[in-house]
Amino acid sequence: MKKFHELSYRDLKKFIDPSDFDFRTTDELEPMEGIIGQERAVKAMEFGLNIKMRGYNIYMSGPTGSGKTTYATSCVREIAKNEPVPYDWCYVYNFAKPSNPLALRFPPGLGKEFRDDMDELIEFLLEEIPKAFNSEEYEKEKAEIIKRYQTNKDEIVKKMKERAKELGFGVKVTSAGIYFVPLINGEAIDENEYENLNEEIKERFIKVTEEFQDEVSDILKSLRDLEKKAKQEIEDLEYKIGLFAVGHHISALKEKYKEFDRVNKYLEAVQEDILENIEEFLENESEEEDQLASILPYVIRRNTEDVTIKYKVNLFIDNTETKGAPVIIDFNPTYNKLIGQIEYDNEFGNLTTDFTKIKPGLFHQANGGYLILQAMDVLTNTQSWEAIKRVLKTKEVSIESLRELIGLTAVSSLKPEPIPVDVKVIMVGSSYIYNLLYEYDEDFKKLFKIRADFDSEMPNSSQNIKMLARFIRSFCEREKTAPFDAGAVAKVVEYASRMAENQEKMTTRFNSIVEILCEANTWAKIDQKEIVTAEHVKKAIIEKEKRSNLYEEKMEEMMHENIIMIDCDGEKIGQINGLAVLDTGDYVFAKPSKITATTYMGQSGIINIEKEAEMSGKVHNKGVHVLAGYLGQTYAQEFPLSLSCRICFEQNYYGVDGDSASSTELYAILSSLAEVPIKQGIAVTGSINQRGEIQPIGGVSYKIEGFFKLCKARGLTGEQGVIIPYQNVKDLVLKDEVIEAVKEGKFHIYPIRHIDEGIEILTGIPAGQKGENGRYPDDTIHGMVYNKLKRFYRGSLTETKKIGGKRK
Repeated sequence: MKKFHELSYRDLKKFIDPSDFDFRTTDELEPMEGIIGQERAVKAMEFGLNIKMRGYNIYMSGPTGSGKTTYATSCVREIAKNEPVPYDWCYVYNFAKPSNPLALRFPPGLGKEFRDDMDELIEFLLEEIPKAFNSEEYEKEKAEIIKRYQTNKDEIVKKMKERAKELGFGVKVTSAGIYFVPLINGEAIDENEYENLNEEIKERFIKVTEEFQDEVSDILKSLRDLEKKAKQEIEDLEYKIGLFAVGHHISALKEKYKEFDRVNKYLEAVQEDILENIEEFLENESEEEDQLASILPYVIRRNTEDVTIKYKVNLFIDNTETKGAPVIIDFNPTYNKLIGQIEYDNEFGNLTTDFTKIKPGLFHQANGGYLILQAMDVLTNTQSWEAIKRVLKTKEVSIESLRELIGLTAVSSLKPEPIPVDVKVIMVGSSYIYNLLYEYDEDFKKLFKIRADFDSEMPNSSQNIKMLARFIRSFCEREKTAPFDAGAVAKVVEYASRMAENQEKMTTRFNSIVEILCEANTWAKIDQKEIVTAEHVKKAIIEKEKRSNLYEEKMEEMMHENIIMIDCDGEKIGQINGLAVLDTGDYVFAKPSKITATTYMGQSGIINIEKEAEMSGKVHNKGVHVLAGYLGQTYAQEFPLSLSCRICFEQNYYGVDGDSASSTELYAILSSLAEVPIKQGIAVTGSINQRGEIQPIGGVSYKIEGFFKLCKARGLTGEQGVIIPYQNVKDLVLKDEVIEAVKEGKFHIYPIRHIDEGIEILTGIPAGQKGENGRYPDDTIHGMVYNKLKRFYRGSLTETKKIGGKRK
């Protein structure tokens, strides 16, 4: 019998010999810094961080768990610590436009000093102003002004009374005004007495009153001018006393901050406002106010805080303790967190706010530095992505209410002065999100010009293996775990290779590797061992799979009980075992599937039953069409195909996609046409092109293991195995039990390049080569298929003649 090429057990994975390592445990290694196997991404990241021009923000793409965020954080912090500390920012009251608070910029640390200086000024005002206005000098000067005003007023009123008396009137001066009362016999009369006077006297009084009106107007104007002058003199006195009390302190602050023009203008405005509202600092509440305040304290009583709040400073960004440029990381970048917000107090149902309640956002905190965000977090928060784009385009942050932004009812609020920002944004996300944004958001490609693309795998080289060992050392140091010995490290390397599904590669999903490290350390603790060994790593891998393989166990149980009918020994015509991979999210496994083909005379061609039942994906449909191309290319050069064929994945209730079963389906069709049975102990996977060449597929290790488990459960016969594409040999990273079975000759793995190799392995009959006459030998598979198809053609001609039809 012909000997077919099969793989040795040494071909089934890359074996790592612990004795090749130059260490016994990871304690002997230096902890790893940086990241492994991402040279392209590292170079892109370093370049992106060094270029400071507009639009050169960075998008880090790649698989989840590959260490993108960790690397970004460490890399950015390393660069940021050598960059200058950014400015402090303060918000202060805007005396010209109270609803638009002003933003003042200070060198790092000086903002805090300015806030403290203003707090000190407020304390000084509350103490010194009342003291200055309680001084004897102030009281004396104010009394002189009032006395002078009163003397002048009395003189004018006296003259007015004398003149009124000459005209027969008396004068009454009250707080409500000045009244003229008629005099009869030198005595003032009341309203009733006036009504009893005869009309002639009344007319005389009215006439005199009209004549005296102009004089009265002049007198009243003189009194108003006198009062206005006195009031102005008192205000001037208060201004002088107030300026004397606070002027030198304000001047000292202006001298301290003389380099900052906006600060000096603000201090001048503070001084003017204090002097204009000097009475606010004096305790002059009346008894009536005190009584009412006892009833309505929150409405009436004036709080000292309310008086001085205008002069406080909102230390918005304080970089006093900052070393280098700031690096801000956030995993919930809501709109308000990004650009800041204005908080409100609820007082008896009324929302109130002021400039001291303006809170900074992530952009303010990262100003002058770096902001690291997760792309998915940004896109799932309302208006966050739009806010980021707006800031990067305008280079400033305007604190706006989200309610107003999305068009809901506006609430009267502050509009703080925008703060200019210079931030490099680093977004971490998947390649899928990158492609979506690049395709559908025209701003994205302008704002994120650097892409640091992380690979999902790295070469399985000695250098990377050593780096992985140092990574394990770093993990042990960080998590305070037991060290791993050389054998344990070797098992971790093999696991990393299995995750990459390639003997020449290792995964870069370090999050998954860390999970195994954590669990292996836990098993070592349970065994009360001080060193993690290969057995602990192996147990961690097995137990991790057991926690997730319930569905696989149920499938295996149904196969073992023949509920799902799969044969793994004997021979059958038109029936073969295919292999499909199932991914449940946290676990991947393969399920053998029975594929059957029936062929008969007709013109319908190859019918994909899955497609007819709408359970077939596009790629699987394509694979079926490729089969038709192969059959036509191979057998229909002298006569047209007259074939009806139906292929089916038996007991498939969930759908099928992919073309990895296309070679399997072809073997079933050839078996049916040639009427030659196929060995059921050999499963098949592999794609095929129209020329019969076998093409590589994915998940080859899982597929082999899936069929091996079934064969092992039913008993290994030594004749069982799997046919795979030869290109997939390097992708084999099989479990030890499969490798051991191959080593003992109980299981076989056949790599093939062409469909002819596979059909010979499955049937034991030569595939056949065309002779000089252009035909295949009759005792070969191709010869049998050719003859059957030719009979189908002749039969179709005969049937056409019987019904008088014409073949098209």
